[in-house]
Amino acid sequence: MLSSSKLGQNSRRTVRELNDDQMQELREAYDLFDSDKTGSIDLHELKVLMRALGFDVKKKEVVKLVHDADPGGKTTGEGMVDFNVFLDIMSDKYSERDPTEEVKKAFALFDDDKSGKIGMRNMRRIARELGENLSEEELQAMIDEFDRDQDGEINEEEFTYIMSQSTND
Repeated sequence: MLSSSKLGQNSRRTVRELNDDQMQELREAYDLFDSDKTGSIDLHELKVLMRALGFDVKKKEVVKLVHDADPGGKTTGEGMVDFNVFLDIMSDKYSERDPTEEVKKAFALFDDDKSGKIGMRNMRRIARELGENLSEEELQAMIDEFDRDQDGEINEEEFTYIMSQSTND
């Protein structure tokens, strides 16, 4: 885990605590958008990257975030963002996330038919979208493991329980 410490001399503010998974996610995402490997991305790429990470940001907000993190573009030049500035911005965004809201969004991704439950059809679709070749028995076992009310489907309360268990490991 990173504690509140400076990440490189270019970072103006201290970076809030990010866990190893978050750091890896941010590094991999940043590297994908820094396709020319210059060590910086432009504001449009930053906006698209932040949206890909689940943050609904507008151009005006992105400009303000970059200005606040790197006034006058001292780090990489006006309109460009290096990884340290990106980390500075994203650590703030991660800390603003509401875990309850995030779980609701994740549930909605599974519950594409808006039934309020995740059943076998939903599980098949998710497995297919993720490229997982799971048998009906394996998918049913996943449902059965967390189906606390034994109705054959996962409701939002059960899903929240699953997610809280995975973050406490």
